[in-house]
Amino acid sequence: MFHSLALMFFIFGCFSLSAQGVLAAKPLFVDPIYDGAADPVVIWNRAEKKWFMLYTNRRANASGLDGVSWVHGTRIGIAESIDGGANWTYRDTCDIRYRPDADYTHWAPDVLYHEGLYHMYLTYVPGVFTDWNHPRRIVHLTSNDLIRWDYQSTLQLASDRVIDAAVFRLPNGMWRMYYNNERNNKTMYYADSPDLYKWTDYNKRVLTDDRGEGATVFRWKDKYWMIIDAWDGFAVYYSNDLENWTKQEKNILQEPGTGKADGAKGQHGDVVVSRERAFIFYFVHQNARITQLQVAELEYDNGELKCDRNKPVYIDLVPE
Repeated sequence: MFHSLALMFFIFGCFSLSAQGVLAAKPLFVDPIYDGAADPVVIWNRAEKKWFMLYTNRRANASGLDGVSWVHGTRIGIAESIDGGANWTYRDTCDIRYRPDADYTHWAPDVLYHEGLYHMYLTYVPGVFTDWNHPRRIVHLTSNDLIRWDYQSTLQLASDRVIDAAVFRLPNGMWRMYYNNERNNKTMYYADSPDLYKWTDYNKRVLTDDRGEGATVFRWKDKYWMIIDAWDGFAVYYSNDLENWTKQEKNILQEPGTGKADGAKGQHGDVVVSRERAFIFYFVHQNARITQLQVAELEYDNGELKCDRNKPVYIDLVPE
């Protein structure tokens, strides 16, 4: 009788764990080309029936690169998952058909799907440079397969140095793009569009105390959330109307984790909400250059977001 009960509890426990998904790898993903995966964005590939993760493919382990040229000359890498986001394998590099300059840099894509087409808003730098003092702009591309991308336009935004687009659909059907205006002390600005093609920039800051980059915006627990890489973990803001934002007191992913390759602050992430759960994908520096990707589950506690990065993550993303 005792052995039967023990077996029953063991089986029940296994099913409880499996109901939450598959245990995520740690680190979640290591880029096999340059070991410099950063700035991830996760999206469901409808044709292939698998999850894609697009990321900045920094040239972290390349030799002979002066200054910050290793963060330039980058392409957008692709990883894929067939088990709901727990394990990822390298697929390829995006074929971005916009090369107006002999040397060029691709950073920090944001990707969404709308009416049969994938849209990417990509930070484009017209060259490979050893310092940060050069133009950066955001370009709009579209794709049928998340691999081959066609150029649509260069957005006219608040300055000649803008990065890290994050696009979110407003309740009225309009689209809002949040981005970092480096000319104004690296603060968040925004622009709106009725159709993802024509954008009106307001030349206006989103927040009053928002210095940071790599925003991601999502709806969860009956609130809108904005998470920003504040270079000291992620600053968290919440809103009921996408106009007035309140900053919560504590950053998340600020303290180093204890898991493998998770021993530094979290940086530039993406949040995926699935079945009332929310997961943050982020990158972590391993040394001055090497960066690898991780995932953690967000928690909602007394009106605020929390994140215990040391908990095992059981994940099973479900497409919308």
